[in-house]
Formats: sequence, C-alpha cells, structure tokens
Amino acid sequence: MPGAVLGCGGLVAIVYGFSEAEPRGWTDPLVLALFAGGVVLLVAFVWWQNRAPMPLLPLHIVKDRNRAGCFLTMMLAVIGMFGLFLFMTYYLQVVLDYSPVKTGLAYLPLTAAIITGSTQISARLLQHVAPRMLMVPGMVLASGGMMLLTRMTTHSSYATEVMPGLILMGLGMGLTFMPVFATATSGVAPHDSGVTSATVNTSQQVGGSIGTALLNTIAASATTSYIADHIGSATSRSQQQLVALEGQVHGYTNAIWFAVGMLVLAAAIVVTLVNAGRPGSATVSSSEDGVEDELAVPVVAH
Repeated sequence: MPGAVLGCGGLVAIVYGFSEAEPRGWTDPLVLALFAGGVVLLVAFVWWQNRAPMPLLPLHIVKDRNRAGCFLTMMLAVIGMFGLFLFMTYYLQVVLDYSPVKTGLAYLPLTAAIITGSTQISARLLQHVAPRMLMVPGMVLASGGMMLLTRMTTHSSYATEVMPGLILMGLGMGLTFMPVFATATSGVAPHDSGVTSATVNTSQQVGGSIGTALLNTIAASATTSYIADHIGSATSRSQQQLVALEGQVHGYTNAIWFAVGMLVLAAAIVVTLVNAGRPGSATVSSSEDGVEDELAVPVVAH
C-alpha cells in the first residue's frame, strides 16, 4: 500500500503539473510545486521498494538493462502515439470538418499498419534477428511518419498528406511493440512474470497520461502565441476564423515535432540499452545480486 500511494501520487502530481502548465505558466508556483512533489514522491517510491518486505515493483526487474530499455521505449513510443491520436482527432473534426464516424474510419489505415507490422513483419523476423534490429527501424519509421504529419495545413488532403504518415507510423509501431513485449518478459523467474508484464503495461499507461497532458500543453501554448501574433492583421470575421484555424494547426504540428523527438530518443535508448540476442543466441542477462541468471530469449505471443 505505501508503494502504491507513493508511486501513483508521484505520477498524478507530474501529470497534473503538465496540465496546469499551459493556463498558469511553467514558472507558476503551483506548477513547480507539483513537479517537485511528484519527483519527491517517486524518489520515495524507489527508496521504499528497496525496503518493503513485499515490494510493488521489485527493483531487480528494472535493473536489467534490456527490460529497462524496453520499459523506457514503450513509454516514449506511447507518448508520441497518444499525442498523435489527440491532435489528429482535433485536426480531422475541427479543421477538416469530419464527422466522428468518418474520423474513426480515417484511423483504419493506422490500425491495419500496426497489425501488419506486428504480426506479419515483426513476429516473423523476431525469430531470426536481435530485437533491437526491429525496434530501432520501427522507431525511425514511426518518427518519419510523424514528420510527414508536421506538414499539415488547414486544407491538407487526407489521402495524399495525412494517410501516408499514419501508415508509416503504424508500421513503425507494429515493428516496435512486438519485440518490446517479447524482450521485456523473456527469461523472467516465474514469481516475477506478473509484475514484469504489469510494468510493461504501466509504461504504456504512464506514457499515455504524460504524453496527453504534456503535448496538449505544448500545442495550446503554440496556438495561443500564433493567434496573438497574427490576429491583428485579420480585418474581417472570416479572416479571424482562418487565423484561429491556422493557429490550431500550428499548435498541432509543434506538438507533433516534440513527439518526433520522443521517438528518436526511444531509438537512441534502444541502441544504448537493449542488447538481447536473437532466439537461440548465448546472450545472458543477470540480475545485480547474481541470484538469478536469465536467458535473453524473446517469447513471442501469437
């Protein structure tokens, strides 16, 4: 219970701080207090996990470099992906005037690309190559798809300017998610299998929460600045509405650029931390206390 209170409290404080940063400003005392309090609670969480008789998150799970790399990669990838979902929904409905149903259908190429990348490409290649040989290209491909989406304007065509970016991002995420899950859960002791799987899912949820709050704050700030700089030149109501739409798109693309940076950072983390070999290789990962040695062989779920 103390671990749950400290861990959840720290994450809630940080996410709430990101949410309040846009209306209050990054230097507002409440925002700074939330960030500081969140960090203190998370540090206390780590301290308690070293001393708790039954820790919520046994720290040897995250001390393994392959698992730590997978957890961070998952969190950063989901920060980018959830940001995309948020802003593309706004863009399709508010700017391109799509209905909610049409907006949902517009995401189908992304869904199909994720399924294709994970089940038809990643799952097949994972038996023959090291996980990072899929994860790094996946993050690079996803970031390339997002970079295409930074070119959006108020009159972009979905078929030629939006859908290609969604497909590339879907393929990249599909290439990444399968080896992340497989590598993070490979070789764990039976009594740690549940907490390891839960930690992967928690990385997703934390990334989604932080990504939505942070990227929304970045987008809102960029939109406000753009409208303030350009509204003076709008002399009619229609021009003012156009400036407002252009400001929204400007905010979306600024936030997407930040998401691109998150995906590139994820690729760098994979290169630095994830060194698990392909199935059947002799790569061995050991916990810090030397109690358990684990074969770093991905387990692929079909």
